[in-house]
Amino acid sequence: MKYMILIADGIADGPVPSLGGRTPLEALDLPGFDTLAGGRLGRVRTVPEGLVAGSDTANLSIFGYDPRACYTGRSPLEAAGSGVAVRPGEISFRVNLVVLEGEDFDRARILSHNGGNVEGEEAEALIAALLADPGFQRASQALGITLHTSDSFRQIGVIASPLDATGFSLTEPHNVPGQPIAPHLPGGALAQELTEYMRASFKALHSHPVNAARVARGALPANCLWPWGAGRAITLEPFEKKYGKRGVVISAVPLVWGIAALAGLSAPRVPGATGGLDTDYAAKVRTALEALSAGADLAVLHIEAPDECAHAGDVEGKCEALRRIDQRVIAPLLASLPAVDPDFRILLLSDHYTLLTTQTHDGTPVPYCLYDSRTPGTPRKYSETAAQTEPLLEAGHELPALLFDA
Repeated sequence: MKYMILIADGIADGPVPSLGGRTPLEALDLPGFDTLAGGRLGRVRTVPEGLVAGSDTANLSIFGYDPRACYTGRSPLEAAGSGVAVRPGEISFRVNLVVLEGEDFDRARILSHNGGNVEGEEAEALIAALLADPGFQRASQALGITLHTSDSFRQIGVIASPLDATGFSLTEPHNVPGQPIAPHLPGGALAQELTEYMRASFKALHSHPVNAARVARGALPANCLWPWGAGRAITLEPFEKKYGKRGVVISAVPLVWGIAALAGLSAPRVPGATGGLDTDYAAKVRTALEALSAGADLAVLHIEAPDECAHAGDVEGKCEALRRIDQRVIAPLLASLPAVDPDFRILLLSDHYTLLTTQTHDGTPVPYCLYDSRTPGTPRKYSETAAQTEPLLEAGHELPALLFDA
C-alpha cells in the first residue's frame, strides 16, 4: 500500500462576490478533486482553537504533531528548512522582504508581504546592499541579530537572548495587506530595536537601483524587512518512529521543508518548483512517484500557489491554481499510481482557509477527502459546502493515523 497527502495550500475559502457568491471550489469544474471526494469526505480542525491560523500550526497538525504540545513559533520551522540551526538560548525570526508604499516609513502602507514576488538575483542584490549599508549595520548590531539570507523574499534572523519568545508582539505581514504599518509595528520585547531595524532597511532599500528598475518595468519595489514569527528551537519525534512509515516531502517552501527535516523525512529540492502559480507541477508529481517507486511508503505533495494568490486578492489566479492542481497533479497521480502500487490512498485537504475577501487566513475546519483505490466510491463535489454536513475530526494531528488505518 502506498500513501499520499496532497496539501493544496489555502484552497478553502468563503463566498466570493465575483464568483456569484460561491467559493472557487464551488464555482469550478474540478473532476480530479471530485473523484477523490468519492471516498471519505469530512472536515478537520487543523488549527487548534486558541492558536494563530497559519501554515505553521496547520501543517504541524497534518504531519501528525499536536501544535499545542510542540509549537514554539513559525521561524524555527523555517530555519530548519533553510539549514539554519537555532541553538538553545537563541530566538529566530522569519524576516520578509515586503513592499511599503510611501516616502515616510511611519506613514507607509504595506502593499505586498512577499516583496512583489521578488526572487533570484534581485533578492540577492537587495540583501547584499542591506548588509553593506552602515545604517543597517548599526541597527543590526543594536538588535544583536544575524541575518541568514536566501534568494527569495524569505530570510531568517537569529538573536542570542534570554527573553521568552512569547514576549514579542509581531504581526504577520500577510495578514495586513493594504493597511498602514503604524498599528502593526513591533510591540513587546525589543520593540524599539526591531522597529529601527525595519526603518533602517527601508531607508537603505527605498531608492535602490534594483527597486528603481522594478518600478520602471511595472513591478513593486521590495523595500523593507519585516521580522515576525519569533520562536525558540523545536524538536519533533521522528515520523518513521511515530508511524512506522518512510516518507518524502515535495514542496517549494522552507516551512514545509523544516517540518520534514525535524520529522526526519526526506525533502528533495525539485528544480522548477516554486511557491507560485508558475511552479513545475509535473516535476513535483514525477519526484513523488519516483520516491514511492524507490520504496517510500508516503509522499507528501505541497502546492503553495492558491495561498499566495489569495493573499494577493487574485481571484482568477486562485481559480487557475485550482485548475492546474486538478489537471496537472491529481489527474496524473490517478493515472500513474496504479503502476507503482494498485493499492493506494490519497488524503487531500487545505491546510487552512485563505480568504480572497480579506486576503488573510482563517482557522475554520477545512474540508478533506480520503480516497482509497480499492473502494473509490462515486465522484461527488469537493467543496466547503459539500463537507459542511460531514463529520468533524476535532484533532487534526490524528490525520496520519486516519490515512494509515487499513
